[in-house]
Amino acid sequence: MRIAIIGLAGCGKSTSAGLIEELAKELGLTCVTVKIAKPLYDLQDRVYQAARVKVPAGTQDQILLESLADSMRRIRPESLADDFLTRLASTDADIVVNDDLRDPFIDAVALRAHGFRVLRVTAAPEVRERRLAGRGDTSRADRSTSDLDLIEPDVVLDNSGHLTEHRAAVRRVVRSWM
Repeated sequence: MRIAIIGLAGCGKSTSAGLIEELAKELGLTCVTVKIAKPLYDLQDRVYQAARVKVPAGTQDQILLESLADSMRRIRPESLADDFLTRLASTDADIVVNDDLRDPFIDAVALRAHGFRVLRVTAAPEVRERRLAGRGDTSRADRSTSDLDLIEPDVVLDNSGHLTEHRAAVRRVVRSWM
């Protein structure tokens, strides 16, 4: 099973991926998250190292990440999708999750061609803002999700409420896809 989770920053994409992994473990299945943006995170780390600035692990400089993605796509539009597909081919997990799909033109087409279903997670703006305020990212930007609505989801889940409600909803969706 292959699942791509899409949504705006702070809506709970990574939380949803974690809930899918939790369910997989309970069912005795293997689960792995494969990120399209891995090369961007690696480059972000190298830029900060070159700048001799330390940032906590997992911190995102979203403005830098968008700039890096733009540059890679300018040089070769398929670069991120091809890197993702190479890493995808090396996993034999029962469930593969991607929680950072944003590009509808190349990346989404590639994921769909490789059997990914799309789960869109939403959350009320005030909920997203509260979550984002607690993350500690060095910068925030939403330009990379400006075309997100062009990606047709198979299912849409609202994650504005309690985690227990969202867990139940994610489990229902994943079980229906099994």
